[in-house]
Amino acid sequence: MSTAAVPAVRRTKRTSWGSVLPTFGILLIVIYCLAPFYWMIVSSLRPDTEIFDNTWWPQHPSLENYRAVFSSTNNFTQGLANSLIVSVIVTIVALAIATFASYALARLDFRGKGFLLVVVLATSMFPLVAIIVPLLKNFSAWGWINTYQAMIIPDLSFSLPLAVWNLTSFFRQMPQELEQSAMVDGCTPGQAFRKVILPLAAPGIFTTAIIIFIGAWNEFLVAVTMINDPSMQPATVLLSKFTGASQFNTPFGSQMAAGVIMTLPLVLMVLLFQRRIVAGLAAGGVKQ
Repeated sequence: MSTAAVPAVRRTKRTSWGSVLPTFGILLIVIYCLAPFYWMIVSSLRPDTEIFDNTWWPQHPSLENYRAVFSSTNNFTQGLANSLIVSVIVTIVALAIATFASYALARLDFRGKGFLLVVVLATSMFPLVAIIVPLLKNFSAWGWINTYQAMIIPDLSFSLPLAVWNLTSFFRQMPQELEQSAMVDGCTPGQAFRKVILPLAAPGIFTTAIIIFIGAWNEFLVAVTMINDPSMQPATVLLSKFTGASQFNTPFGSQMAAGVIMTLPLVLMVLLFQRRIVAGLAAGGVKQ
């Protein structure tokens, strides 16, 4: 073998290892993320007599846990409807407010804008458990207990800062020449925003909507504190209150089945719209 061929062989080996190691790392991350969901599916298919088995697949698969979830005693269908109503309203209202606010923060220059953005982000980091008692006191005085607004308003207060921060960063990447060109062609500032900026900002808005929806869908603390009427409770609260054959029996199988049912819409939504999500994340991170 000539001396010129030796570096080529080494370079080939180095290149092969360079492609294998990232793939192996990604595979480990995927397994780590999906293993709990897989085990939840397997546990939901186990009968109560096999619920504590450690096999990779149930010996006698059964759908009895799913039938138990949708029994009349659990009222889980109404809980899913309540979760959907709250999540959709929170997502629409938060996006409507955050889109205009973030566009103004990205385009207007005024004193204290940086400090205002820091305050907006800091409000999303405030622990919810620290304000849950004052919220309960105020909502009780206003007669908001067992109402949708008792869940929507707190969810909005924590969804809006994140939405404003994400969309502000996204709008900053869009050149101002877009609006200027539209106004040269005869558009008003409002028309330029509606016809030019919003269509181009769709990936970032869509990504933010997914994040807001998932947060509102999974919310538990506010709902379990403010809502004690079973017909108004979201699915997260009803899941935690599933009962077995007796008060000392925990229905792990039914809880796993309910967890699968609640997780599947989020997984399907992300899989269906993954291109828009990736486009929004990539567009927000590329400087124009």
